Amino acid sequence: MAKPAFGAVDRFKWFAALLVIAIHTGPLDSYSPKADFLIIGVLARLAVPFFFAASGYFFFGKLTGERERDRTALRKFLVRIGLLYGAGIAAYLPLNVYSGYFEEPRSAWGYASDLLFNGTFYHLWYLPALMLGTCIVYALRLRLTDRMMLAAASVLYAFALLGDSYYGLAEQSSFLAGLYDHLFRVFDYTRNGIGFAPLYIGLGAALARGGVKERSLSWLSTAFLASLSLLVVEGIALRDAGWPRHDSMYVVLVPAVYYLFRLLLALGGAQRRQARQASTWIYLLHPLAIVGVRGIAKATGLTSVLVRDSLVHYAAVALLSIGLAAAVGRIVRISERWKRCGDNLPHRAWTEIDLDYFAHNANVLRSRLPAGTELMAVVKADAYGHGSVRVAKRLYAEGVRSFAVAEIDEAIALRKGGVRGDILVLGYTPTHRLRELSRYRLTQTVVNAEDAERLQAAGKKLRVHVKIDTGMNRLGEPWERIERILSIYRQSRLQVSGTFSHLAAADGMKPGDIAFTRVQVVRFEEVVRQLRAAGIDPGKLHLQSSYGIVNYPELRYDLARPGIALYGLLSNERDKLRSGLDLRPVLSLKATVTRVNDVRAGEFVGYGRSFAALRDSRIATLSIGYADGIPRGLPERGGCVLVRGRRAPMVGKICMDQMTVDVTDIDDDVRQGDTVTLIGQDGEERITVEEVAGWAGTISNEIVSSLGARLDRQYLERTS
Repeated sequence: MAKPAFGAVDRFKWFAALLVIAIHTGPLDSYSPKADFLIIGVLARLAVPFFFAASGYFFFGKLTGERERDRTALRKFLVRIGLLYGAGIAAYLPLNVYSGYFEEPRSAWGYASDLLFNGTFYHLWYLPALMLGTCIVYALRLRLTDRMMLAAASVLYAFALLGDSYYGLAEQSSFLAGLYDHLFRVFDYTRNGIGFAPLYIGLGAALARGGVKERSLSWLSTAFLASLSLLVVEGIALRDAGWPRHDSMYVVLVPAVYYLFRLLLALGGAQRRQARQASTWIYLLHPLAIVGVRGIAKATGLTSVLVRDSLVHYAAVALLSIGLAAAVGRIVRISERWKRCGDNLPHRAWTEIDLDYFAHNANVLRSRLPAGTELMAVVKADAYGHGSVRVAKRLYAEGVRSFAVAEIDEAIALRKGGVRGDILVLGYTPTHRLRELSRYRLTQTVVNAEDAERLQAAGKKLRVHVKIDTGMNRLGEPWERIERILSIYRQSRLQVSGTFSHLAAADGMKPGDIAFTRVQVVRFEEVVRQLRAAGIDPGKLHLQSSYGIVNYPELRYDLARPGIALYGLLSNERDKLRSGLDLRPVLSLKATVTRVNDVRAGEFVGYGRSFAALRDSRIATLSIGYADGIPRGLPERGGCVLVRGRRAPMVGKICMDQMTVDVTDIDDDVRQGDTVTLIGQDGEERITVEEVAGWAGTISNEIVSSLGARLDRQYLERTS
């Protein structure tokens, strides 16, 4: 499969922008006011809530659950939308002056209210509403489940409804009428970032987290069309009753937007980034197009055609808006290219993660397994230092529907990051946190019979997998204690959806290792046999991790749990060569040269005078050290890096933030700012993680898992 495809969403954004133009031009007004109302007063009202939902889906879908990173992402989002809002204010300032906006008596609060809630021009209210609504949803999600967050947003929406389409109902109560009269001294409308935006942004955020029941295209289409029909009925009924103060908000608009968005997600399709950007510019620029068309009509004497004929007027405004959007989009794309050139300047130190290689490795491992065996991707330790949320999302797009982590916080980070599918917590979860398992729809490992009793006593139904100890002697109920194992499955509140064990010596190919692995398999099969004989469904079975797949691919179970192999690695170079699998390393590690210095023969480099130059040498200092996860002993064990496609030995002691390498034999002139490769390929040369692990006297798992949090991650993705 390809990466997640949102082409249908992108295309509808473009269409939604044209619906907004319809709201402000009334395309059928000169033909049939009733038909025009159906379009601009009802159907076109899908557009703005859809924009809010899409923003919520894509923004909250990128969050990782790590508080500081998420706050940084929120700040960047607010700055980006704020700059767009500032540009909109500046663009429409001449029209504000022309229309007499500044001639009307206004207090400082009046200007502030326009700036923060109403917008300084009639369509710009959307941008401050998006910023405020996103902040409200973000704050609610920190403390509440998605269900409770949506409930709180629904209360705000209901209150705003009474100031919008249902204002006639509020007027029937003297208390509410007075309340809304005071409210409208502060806000022009209740369709703002407090009452209108949070519910739709929250719907998008909840969908990004996943966990909704899968539905067919026909089911979603029917649900959307039914909601749309009810929306039309509601809009006509409210208009006939004379209730609306404004017609932006309806009750049935909520399910209509929800099912529309789900339908578009299900349709997928190739992404259309230019259509997505064009929708933004069409929305922002169409009032200028309205003014432009009217100006052209007046100058050419074509007012009767270009303005008074509402359908022609709409078409002219739409075409001019599209033209303006295309021109501005072109300018923005050129500026983005220049910005990317700046962004691509070397950072201090960073990893490059090739997400396409995850897809390749997953397919290689699948091909190794019997038909019907699915992958449970192990993404513990922040996906072995690769970034768990991005990794899991890409693997989900490749058809992986099960994930495993070490502990509950790792699982919650995936859910908050919008990862769908089953998530198994492999380790122990403390009693005081068991309720979070249900809240985030997680599956817990039962580590033995006593643990099952503890989980049962929590008083809440929990989805679990049962761990059987077949010889690892780490976690799990020992395989021979069959009555204790049976007792786990008989706990009324534990919903057992899987049973598994772990192979202790699957990486070894000595006769003793092979024999022990075979014994573990027999023990596991015996437990499964006795469970089924007792009328118990063990759920999905899984036994193999990476080496179980590599060395025992014939084993037939429901799931296999690849960890390190998914990342294109095995524990050491020998195993990688022996496996014969075309695994592609996903991670590269790079740093920047910060200084190049000539050192005379006999001079020392680094702490403790550990390295003395035997000849006149050129020494390059790199902006990476042991605080970034580089093993400190590498220089004494043959460690090297790649500089301009050639190996350069590490010299001196590795410092916390820096290290030094000897570049004397590099033919090209090495300079400050050059990129150095510590793991990965440069030209014809390559340094593998397994090779670094060999220098350090450890395994590749430890090397990648130890890479520091302050390293930047750059994700590479070429497929579409």
